Amino acid sequence: MSFVLALDQSTSATKALLFDAQGRVLDKASREHRQIYPQPGWVEHDPAEIWDNTLAVIREVAERNVERLSGVVCLSLSNQRETVVVFDRATGEPLHNAIVWQCRRGDALCRELREQGLDGWVQSRTGLKIDTYFSASKIAWLMRERPRIAAGVADGSAVFGTIDTFLIHRLTGGRVFATDCTNASRTLLFDVGRLAWDAELCGRFSVPVDALPEVRESASIFGTTDVAGLLPGPVPIAGVMGDSQASLFAQGCFGEGTAKATFGTGTSVLLNIGGGFKLPPEGAVTALARVSKGRPAYAFEGLVNYSAATLEWLKNQMGLFREISEVEALATAVPDNAGVYLVPAFAGLSAPRWAPDARAAILGLSAHSKREHVVRAALESIAYQLRDVLDMMRDGAGLSLRALHADGGPTRNSFLMQFTSDITGVDLMVSRVAESSPLGAAMNGLLVLGHFASEEELAAIPRRTAVFHPRMDADQAARLYAGWLAALARVL
Repeated sequence: MSFVLALDQSTSATKALLFDAQGRVLDKASREHRQIYPQPGWVEHDPAEIWDNTLAVIREVAERNVERLSGVVCLSLSNQRETVVVFDRATGEPLHNAIVWQCRRGDALCRELREQGLDGWVQSRTGLKIDTYFSASKIAWLMRERPRIAAGVADGSAVFGTIDTFLIHRLTGGRVFATDCTNASRTLLFDVGRLAWDAELCGRFSVPVDALPEVRESASIFGTTDVAGLLPGPVPIAGVMGDSQASLFAQGCFGEGTAKATFGTGTSVLLNIGGGFKLPPEGAVTALARVSKGRPAYAFEGLVNYSAATLEWLKNQMGLFREISEVEALATAVPDNAGVYLVPAFAGLSAPRWAPDARAAILGLSAHSKREHVVRAALESIAYQLRDVLDMMRDGAGLSLRALHADGGPTRNSFLMQFTSDITGVDLMVSRVAESSPLGAAMNGLLVLGHFASEEELAAIPRRTAVFHPRMDADQAARLYAGWLAALARVL
């Protein structure tokens, strides 16, 4: 029997999962890493800690599944996308903490480029906005502010990559310096029409092209690994994909007009628009959904930078509860939000407003407000932000969505899923496999290895879903959403 060992390196944790060839999760292990906040608006991760956690979770799964290891046909990888690492080309040792996609330290440079009138030109090549959410301004900051890194790049000893590139380099013992198309397309340095690094874009951000990795399709072989001896022998690294595109793939959203939302640290909503590049509606970006045998597929994407991360903030910074598992019970312990709204603009607001200077606020507090109301407001903010993005994308694409596929850890929260369906007014098709991102990477691995002949065969795999239908009174949903809009106006 064939198995796939998949890594999912997300914003909050590193997971190892063992899938069978039908996409069923047989075992998994997870380990969180630190969120480092050097100053307000800055967010970092320690790449060495992520690498240690990668080995730890694979070791845990391997030790529990010794009899299955000989059947592992590949290792697949999904990852947080825009977070960037600078590391030594020879040793793989990180030269700086990873700068996380949420980090706003590149705002000044992005503002300069927008003031030069370059936003339209950049979007026509990348599908993206000039925003520090994406990797290029983070790399430019490192080049400007860290002379030793700039010197290393100049002499060829230092290189840049998203998390997948860093992990592939370490897994292969430095033999492979590569990324996939979906991750490359999130850097603001990649032409999504030509499917290549763009020298002019790299010049604008002072990033040498030769410091960037080779770009391959997601369904490709990225070298071999025995994971530092944790596997009985080397296996191909096959199937590498940015987490949001990987979940779109896992949900079977191969056709134009299909859509999914991945609930996680942030929320990414992707709407498949087919094989032709189109400029996005105001407030959205155009994503490279995948590339298959040289043929691209595109999607409109709406990005929410703080969703489940808000819950982590309530836990870690405010101490309102000890475990995320407590959240649903706290939220449902009160009948409503009692007029309390939480606007999670901890790193500005992303789609559809793109207001980098906005800051978070809790509004509507009274002497009767309790922690349960704040926790409920945090959960509700996830649904309100998703409604904002869906409205923007539906209007821009001229589509009337009736169903939305959903995945990610927070989908286990039934209150959140029902409230999201109520506020958005669409059926929510929630995957029973919450970890759709590593499943999507694994499916790409099985595809390139010939275990499936086509995407149509993959689409035919049975998918277990739970369906949430809107059931809240429409007037009540409208009143709640109007309260959210009023809270947003206060913040903006």
